[in-house]
Amino acid sequence: MIRVENLTKYYNEFCAVDQINLHIRKGEILGLLGPNGAGKTTTLRMLTGFFLPTSGNIHVKNFSIRENALEIKKLIGYLPESAPLYHGMLVYDYLNYVANIRGLTQDQKISRLKKLASLCGLNNIMHKPISELSKGLKQRVGIAHAMMSDPEILVLDEPTSGLDPNQIVEIREIIRQIGKEKTIVLSTHILSEAEAACDRVVIINQGKIVADGSTESLKQTGNREYGIRLSLLNANEDQVKKKLLSLEGISNLETIPSDDPEILSLMLTCKSKDDIRGIVYQKIKETEWILIDFHQESKSLENIFRELTKEN
Repeated sequence: MIRVENLTKYYNEFCAVDQINLHIRKGEILGLLGPNGAGKTTTLRMLTGFFLPTSGNIHVKNFSIRENALEIKKLIGYLPESAPLYHGMLVYDYLNYVANIRGLTQDQKISRLKKLASLCGLNNIMHKPISELSKGLKQRVGIAHAMMSDPEILVLDEPTSGLDPNQIVEIREIIRQIGKEKTIVLSTHILSEAEAACDRVVIINQGKIVADGSTESLKQTGNREYGIRLSLLNANEDQVKKKLLSLEGISNLETIPSDDPEILSLMLTCKSKDDIRGIVYQKIKETEWILIDFHQESKSLENIFRELTKEN
């Protein structure tokens, strides 16, 4: 559906996007994840034709962004981070105005406004001024705007930025509903957002792609830190640390506060491709310590994100 080839963007001497290659499949919800300043918005603006790449190219279907920008724009609905709404207009008047700009006939316009009002939950606010709406409702109006021409691709830049938890859940549900029929590309730095709404996540840092895959596949990536949590009876903290830190693959050991003073709870930080729980268990078995809890903490997307995007 979308092929991004060696995409690069310079602002004078600053490289905002550096040699990105990406293939986005039809019907996919792809999350472009990264810290602020990573190059997410610049990438989306090139994808939607607002910026021309310094080098590289973008193909949408059989169209090239360098030669067929207008045709590509017709295939895409775009909502920037701050929805570009006319606050002095009523919601209905604004969406009717957008429909006229898009060239919809009267019958198409009526049908489309009804569908979008239902999809985006706008039925009860169609005759309210946009200026009186909460930010969450304004985002809904912005999504309806972006969807007016029934585009094949929807591009959303930080769609839940600044929203409260309830509004985030509502926008996320709208995205999932749209994603049943459309290809969606959204940027975010909110990890829960990507994990809950996206089929696939691309992590970008300093203009480069540093990870690409489903959230589950990223969690299974080798060479990532993970934790083993254990609780012991009849154990001395110093002796436990000395014995377990001698094992290859354990890089750190922290004591976890416990309500029971007789229980020593610990978190082992492991850096190993292999599961070393068997080795840890055998080491404990050599002692008189009583093991009452022993499990591996699942690797979180947050930890992977932090490792991939931290400063050198």
